[in-house]
Amino acid sequence: MDYAAGKPVDPRAIEAMLPYMKTSYGNPSSLHVAGQEAKRALDEARRKVAELINAEKAESIIFTSGATESNNLAIKGAANRNKDRGTKIITSRVEHMSVVNPVKFLTTKGFEAVFLPVDKFGTLDLDSLQKELNDKTTLVSIVYANGEIGTIEPIREISKIVHTKNAFLHVDATVAAGQVPIDVKALGVDLLTISSNDMYGPKGVGALYVKDGIRIEPLLHGGGQEKGLRSGTENIPSIVAFGKAAEIVKQEMQTHLEKLTKLRDRLIEGLLKPLPYTFLNGHPTNRLPDNVSVRYSFIEGESMLLSLEMNGVSVSSGSACASKTLEPSHVLLATGLKHEEAHGSIMFSLGRENSLEDVEYVIGLMPNIIKRLRAMSPLTPAELKE
Repeated sequence: MDYAAGKPVDPRAIEAMLPYMKTSYGNPSSLHVAGQEAKRALDEARRKVAELINAEKAESIIFTSGATESNNLAIKGAANRNKDRGTKIITSRVEHMSVVNPVKFLTTKGFEAVFLPVDKFGTLDLDSLQKELNDKTTLVSIVYANGEIGTIEPIREISKIVHTKNAFLHVDATVAAGQVPIDVKALGVDLLTISSNDMYGPKGVGALYVKDGIRIEPLLHGGGQEKGLRSGTENIPSIVAFGKAAEIVKQEMQTHLEKLTKLRDRLIEGLLKPLPYTFLNGHPTNRLPDNVSVRYSFIEGESMLLSLEMNGVSVSSGSACASKTLEPSHVLLATGLKHEEAHGSIMFSLGRENSLEDVEYVIGLMPNIIKRLRAMSPLTPAELKE
């Protein structure tokens, strides 16, 4: 139940990529037959990824090495290319570190950064966005849905506000794409990040949607591949698998969404109901179908994680990208939680292979785990230890 950290590759995506690892090994920049075969595969994958998010044309998709590179390319690329328009960048306090750190980096290059507050559910404060927007604002970068607490942001409303000042809107849709329908045209998005692995494709490949007419500066300079925005020979096998994965999740999304929503809601109910001082992180309804983030007072997430691991259940205490630090999640702190409250959180992220039996198994385990850990904790009130 840690699908957010890494999903298994769909066997159909593996099957699609194998020929390009065995026999069709041409370079798509070559003019000969083998090269043009690879070029056709690249174009087909680009079309499938574009269709997933309803991009206006396939050429709007720029392939990268993953979501981190896409976020860096969007933020640094848009800021540097359009510096003459203004040097103010706005983002939120609940962004992934691959957004937070590029924005912080740009402050060392003369840019101003503003990190907007969120409410207790992790939803962006739209009033603060309106107040901070001005004619010097070049870029606003807001996550589509938060990978730690599951909250989905009001992107359409954000887009309308952002474009009143002619700023660009970048959306990190890494954890949402393939889980819920995304239409970049209807949302009014200028730049959008997506990742292969988050939709059951291989790791190490992602994409950045760049709306027609938006100009950004490349991070990598070389042979001019990907419209000059991402030089380097394209990773055809992984890109083909990414395209296939995008095609599959588009076709199966509604069924997948309905299944995971039912499992999610049952897991939330089963975790919260039996024990006092147990809370849900994130928005109660406006959340990703796969995310269940809960917190238990008086104990730490790592203890719960290890206890579940000993019972054959893999979960997370937050973002896998930030799990090496002992600091509490910046996302949870941004929602107003105290350090000790944030430390008591644990995150379940569901996937295709999870079943109702899995959910019921976890629901059955948790009460004894929590009671045992609370009995050992010096923070637990005496009445809960009885």
